[in-house]
Amino acid sequence: MKKKSALYWIPRIIAIAFILFISIFAFDEPFLSLGFFIHLIPSFILIAALVAAWIWEKIGGIIFILLAIVFTFVFSTYRSIFSFLQISLVLLIIGILFLINGIKKKKINKTSTIHPTDS
Repeated sequence: MKKKSALYWIPRIIAIAFILFISIFAFDEPFLSLGFFIHLIPSFILIAALVAAWIWEKIGGIIFILLAIVFTFVFSTYRSIFSFLQISLVLLIIGILFLINGIKKKKINKTSTIHPTDS
């Protein structure tokens, strides 16, 4: 089994930590109430994005970047620099890291391809 690089794991770990952070906000509603699940909708969307990014890194990176834009306007993080840094910028960084890893992986796969005439 090949050892994965730090660039492979960093966006995944940050995304999981961010999903846990966002999920904390659901606990301002009674546990297992309708409001609780409504507050978890962003977490469910982020989990779906993480699953997509785990399989298809470039597509997942684009999804996280789009989510950064959507979260900026839906949650009005543009009004406060602290909110923007904690919510939107984190998603943007995750997306960029997934894109970099996907592009890097594609370049490595292209350069390491063995042609039948080389053997």
